[in-house]
Amino acid sequence: MMHNWRLTAGVVLFGMVLSASALGSDKASDAKKLKAMIERGKYLVTLGGCNHCHSPKVMTPMGPVPDTTRLLSGHPATEPAHEVPKDALAPDKWGAITNNHLTEWAGPWGVSFARNLTPDVATGIGSWTEAIFIKALRTGKDMGKGRNILPPMPWQDIGETTDADLKAIFAYLKSLKPINNAVPNPISPSGERMPTMEAPGKN
Repeated sequence: MMHNWRLTAGVVLFGMVLSASALGSDKASDAKKLKAMIERGKYLVTLGGCNHCHSPKVMTPMGPVPDTTRLLSGHPATEPAHEVPKDALAPDKWGAITNNHLTEWAGPWGVSFARNLTPDVATGIGSWTEAIFIKALRTGKDMGKGRNILPPMPWQDIGETTDADLKAIFAYLKSLKPINNAVPNPISPSGERMPTMEAPGKN
């Protein structure tokens, strides 16, 4: 009986070691997959030129370049909207005007400001889910159900990518350092502020 008890205990212990080993292996595999997904997302964000509009700039002899301390944090909240010169936007003149950061754009749609894409919960996409992110880029609607996503955001092109690529982009954005930067709401052609969808869980 003692022999059988020891044998049983040994089998149980061996099984526990195997289970722990498998669990550790699964975690390592998951971490490797997530790292690969984030790297893929960074590649797609870089290739897609997202920093051109969504990152504040610093001026260099070669012109404006993304500020590496504020990558993808959107239009600087501290900068007021610029006044659009009267009659500047016309078919025979300018179709769009932008600021030095390339984060504020004026056109026939009004004035749009590049969104904060960092995972800050209060001002970025920290409260967004993967599903909300994909739906927004598939439908061209804020949070997938709000106002239209305005130019120059090329959601029509990005929305043609695969679910896997959109998930990779989202994973990369969620891996960024959260930056608290409350981007102003867009301005309609009539001069009124457009609404923004509330984050999930807010009233």
